[in-house]
Amino acid sequence: MVTIDFAVMAIYMVGILLTGFWAKRKITSQEEFLVAGRSVGLVLYSGTLAAIVLGGASTVGGVKLGYQYGISGMWLVFMYGLGILVLSVWFVPKILDMNLVTVPELLGRRFSRRVRIAGGLVMAAYDFMVAVTATIAVGAVMEVILGMPRTQAIFLSSTVMVAYSVLGGMWSLTITDIVQFVIKTVGILFVLLPASIIHAGGFSGMVAKLPAGFLDLGHIGGAKIFSFFILYFFGITIGQDVWQRVFTARNLKVARTGGVLVALYCFIYAAAGGLIGAAAHVFLPPLADPDSAFAYAVHEVLPVGLRGLVLAAALAAMMSTASACLLATSTVILEDVVLPLRTAVGRGSVTQSRVLTLICGVLMTIVACQVKDVIAAITIAYDFLVGSLFVPVVGAMLWRRGTELAAMVSIAISAVVVVALLLYAGIDSDWPIYIGSATSLAVFVLMSLLGPRESAAHPVMEA
Repeated sequence: MVTIDFAVMAIYMVGILLTGFWAKRKITSQEEFLVAGRSVGLVLYSGTLAAIVLGGASTVGGVKLGYQYGISGMWLVFMYGLGILVLSVWFVPKILDMNLVTVPELLGRRFSRRVRIAGGLVMAAYDFMVAVTATIAVGAVMEVILGMPRTQAIFLSSTVMVAYSVLGGMWSLTITDIVQFVIKTVGILFVLLPASIIHAGGFSGMVAKLPAGFLDLGHIGGAKIFSFFILYFFGITIGQDVWQRVFTARNLKVARTGGVLVALYCFIYAAAGGLIGAAAHVFLPPLADPDSAFAYAVHEVLPVGLRGLVLAAALAAMMSTASACLLATSTVILEDVVLPLRTAVGRGSVTQSRVLTLICGVLMTIVACQVKDVIAAITIAYDFLVGSLFVPVVGAMLWRRGTELAAMVSIAISAVVVVALLLYAGIDSDWPIYIGSATSLAVFVLMSLLGPRESAAHPVMEA
């Protein structure tokens, strides 16, 4: 273990933990805990949204895909940016005035409490798996750079993440995310990217040494690019972790402008990950675990000290996503499952949210110690989200003819289809998302058109 690198990491961990204690003083209500009082300005909003979108899958996973396929490995993160762009320009005006806290709450207002609960279960499963994914990525990086056993690394980082999330809720996440955004931008874009290209012999050296197609944007294959579009473009537009950040914006202008800026940042980050991975393919030997490509690249090209900075940048990316999805999971479970099941009206309490966040954090840590593949874990999460929830959520916003029964059956049947196909075809197959989404769309549309019209008690939300 390198003492200087560890010291940089320790300072970073202590710093964000202290931020949690500071943010705790700002929590005076459930709305402050969950959506930062809906008062976040452009700079904080842009930084915190970028921090949660670009997490473990984007950093470790993006470099992994670059190592395997070259620059075309950028398509996963590119689809995140495209989704944020569409969300910010098209959906945000429709949702910001609703005074929502969760995505399933929209389903409850448009359809019924039962649909809200069903949507809440799916959304909670999605956010939980994304939190697990980011936590796995933390372990993979710390294992290589600091020589720390993965399980120990996961427990250490999870303790910090859970602590500041429980203490300060969304205010903790917002303040720490802007710091993490700066560290990540400097560490990945201005340190690791140029250092990796130089270490690979520059662009000319990469062209000469890389396998054929590694600098071709289509090398990863059209089928894989299309599956990324279906999973990550559609998924990011309805994710609770993202919507919960949208609800923190001070006004529509902040949400729209910040979202467009973040989308542009995602495109740059996508290209950086693909290039770092492609460069790593030049100077690293064949790796048994491609998830380690990022960590080995850092270890190979950077000196002590800078290595610690980039490690902190990687952890910033991962911890931002993990903590955001942890809070999203506990928020959905409380507001959309527990309280509706008890037929409670109104919001939960700060104490209830803190207890559930702690419980979910412990479970997140345990599961992260058992799952190994970052891309596989996040694929499962997005299969569930897009396959069974995208159609009802968009239908709730845009289609007056949609009915409660159609939404409920669509969620239930498509979720079963996704699970069955994951078990039958495997997590690497594209069939779960394709067949799940098609099933969801067909059931929702046909049952709405063929069934009896419902009353207009739950009108479609207008922009």
